Amino acid sequence: MVSTVVERGAHIDIQGVSHWFRQQGGVLHVIDGIDLQVAPGEFVALLGPSGCGKSTLLRLVAGLEPAVTGRITQDDVAIEKPDPSRIVVFQDPTLYPWRSVWDNVALGLQARGLLKSQRSRVDDALALVGLGDFAASFPHQLSGGMAQRVALARALVNDPRLLVLDEPLGKLDSLTRMAMQSELLNLWQRAGFSALLVTHDVEEALFLANRVIVLSDRPARITAELTVDLPYPRHRGHPRLVELRHEALRHLGLDATW
Repeated sequence: MVSTVVERGAHIDIQGVSHWFRQQGGVLHVIDGIDLQVAPGEFVALLGPSGCGKSTLLRLVAGLEPAVTGRITQDDVAIEKPDPSRIVVFQDPTLYPWRSVWDNVALGLQARGLLKSQRSRVDDALALVGLGDFAASFPHQLSGGMAQRVALARALVNDPRLLVLDEPLGKLDSLTRMAMQSELLNLWQRAGFSALLVTHDVEEALFLANRVIVLSDRPARITAELTVDLPYPRHRGHPRLVELRHEALRHLGLDATW
C-alpha cells in the first residue's frame, strides 16, 4: 500500500503519448496513445511482450528523448531533457572498472560539482545498500548482486524523486534476484521515491508494485491495469498474488501454460 511510503516522490503524468522511429523502408511505430499516471511515492511496473516498447517509454519518461506526440510531465512541468531528479537504473550496472566502488557512486555528484561539499552522501548511499565496507573495492571484486547494488547507490546518491528501472535485476541468478527484489523494496519504502519498473517477470512485478500495467505487442497500448491490493511485506505464495499472476498471464496470452 502506498500509505507505507513517505510520499516525497514525483508525480508523473503521461498524456496521449505515441512514438515512432523513422528507418529505411518506413516508420517503426512503437508506442500508441499511452495515458498513465504515477502518483507521488507509487511503485508502478510495466509488463509486456519483448520488444513492445516498454523501454522506449522509460526513455521518454526519463527525458532521454522527446515523444513524437503527446506530453509527459513531472509535477506539472514538461519533461524535455534528463534531470538529476529522474535517475535510470539499467540491466547492466555499467560501472567504471578503473574506479573504486566509492568513486563510482560519487559520479553524479562529481559531474554536478557537488562532491566536495556533499561527500557524506556517498557514504550514506553505500550504507543504504549495505556496501559501506566495500567502498575501496573495485567492480571486478564484486558479485553480480553487489554490482547492481552499487548501481542503485549511484542512483540514490542523487536523491531522486523518480527511479526509472529498466529490468535492473534481469541478469541475476534467481536466488540473488529474489534477494535484490526485497532490497529494492526496502530502499523504495525508506527513501520514498516514485518508481517505474520494466520487467518481463510477472511475479517480480506483482511482488514489488502497487499497480501493474500490461502492454500489448508493438505498438504498445495499455491492455490492462492490475491493482496489487496487498500490504507490504508480501508473501510470494499468497492466494491473491497467485490470482493476479493468472490474470496478468491471461492478458499476456500465456495463461494456458499455467
